[in-house]
Amino acid sequence: MELCHAYGIPHSQFTGAGDGRWTALDRAKAIAYLAYRRSVCETCGTRAAEWDEDQGGDRFAYVAEPHRCVGCEVIEMEREHIPDGPEGRGLKIGLRPREAS
Repeated sequence: MELCHAYGIPHSQFTGAGDGRWTALDRAKAIAYLAYRRSVCETCGTRAAEWDEDQGGDRFAYVAEPHRCVGCEVIEMEREHIPDGPEGRGLKIGLRPREAS
């Protein structure tokens, strides 16, 4: 469904069974996928139900473990050079591939 969402195509077309028109089942799948995506925390990627014992989850469903993303580290290092005040407002830092020399 993630690919169907990205390309804006019905699931039946993705599986090769459809002609590109949205069926009732395609629409139901798309709505269910949207509901699922909205239930996932943008920060940690889990859903509240996974933690809620009343919904079959477990308060200790996951264990936190550190993970270093070197790209994020480089961005944070660059962020230290952004000035405070008006000069730094709205300034975003992104990554681009280094040019080959």
